[in-house]
Amino acid sequence: MTISRFIPPRRTLMGPGPSDVSPRVLQALAQPTIGHLDPLFVGMMDEVKSLLQYAFQTENAFTIAVSAPGSAGMETCFVNLVEPGETVIVCRNGVFGDRMRENVERCGAKAVMVDDDWGKPVDPAKVEQALLDNPEASIVAFVHAETSTGALSDAKTLSELARKHGCLTIVDAVTSLGGVPLLVDEWQLDAVYSGSQKCLSCVPGLSPVTFSPRSVEKMQKRSGKVQSWFLDQSLVLGYWSGEGKRSYHHTAPVNSLYALHESLLMLKEEGIENAWQRHRDMHELLKAELESLGIQFLVEAEHRLPQLNAVAVPEGIDEAAVRSTLLNDYNLEIGAGLGALAGKAWRIGLMGYAAKRENVALCAKALKDVLS
Repeated sequence: MTISRFIPPRRTLMGPGPSDVSPRVLQALAQPTIGHLDPLFVGMMDEVKSLLQYAFQTENAFTIAVSAPGSAGMETCFVNLVEPGETVIVCRNGVFGDRMRENVERCGAKAVMVDDDWGKPVDPAKVEQALLDNPEASIVAFVHAETSTGALSDAKTLSELARKHGCLTIVDAVTSLGGVPLLVDEWQLDAVYSGSQKCLSCVPGLSPVTFSPRSVEKMQKRSGKVQSWFLDQSLVLGYWSGEGKRSYHHTAPVNSLYALHESLLMLKEEGIENAWQRHRDMHELLKAELESLGIQFLVEAEHRLPQLNAVAVPEGIDEAAVRSTLLNDYNLEIGAGLGALAGKAWRIGLMGYAAKRENVALCAKALKDVLS
């Protein structure tokens, strides 16, 4: 076998992630590597923290980027906040709610499941009943934007319920950060994790997280060690905090953090409210085009994610063949359905840099050609 340089094609990424990456971000990624304890890099880390606070709409001092993808951000929140024997209310309305359950159980805790149909948001009434039935519960965990279905849940109401019953919240914002309103402080969310490759339009491999003072206090009062050394935030915090000084914990992904810094700077320059509106506007354009082709959405309009459009595959259509043709003939990637929606749905992303008119036009034209 002869191996030569790998040169990928230039695709238009309109799946569930990763999303298109801006040339500015790719340029930042290619800057010279410096040491992860270099004073200049340490200064940039402080800027990343500040920019992440803006993206999350929070003043939480403990706001960092975990040096691993969003799944590690999820695990970071669970292993630091969930102790053996605790009860956690876990909301499941798609694939990623079930991953939360897995994390709870691997922490040696009890997961009380609140289930809703795929494509539906989490039902606050069911959550409240679970809290009444399980007064010992200490945490409510839910997915804000369920990537597997395109459904958006009411994080503000769910947080209010959790606090009413003395619980912290763990929130999956992997697909929501930068794409729809996510107001960590106003909604009093406690532990929130996201990913770099969705609406932030950065390269995959980093997970922004933010912890409220209440959640930090719970971490500090743990009765035992965190089961993961690498994700133990009492150790990581020493690397991300300090006035211009860092203690060594691990070798940070230097160039990826350059890229995250640039993508967050672009978000700040655009203005987060403008970014939310751009995602909404491009969704409305795509919606009109898809409906003209007879393609129906799986999620009701009031609960629909603008950045992740889950639609039903038309009757008699080979959904995998359509995706393959789009990829091979148009260099356009859209996503397949997951779990219960496998073979029945497409997931069309309009995330970050990909949420623009030319992408909507390409997707609409390509689907029209292929389906006809």
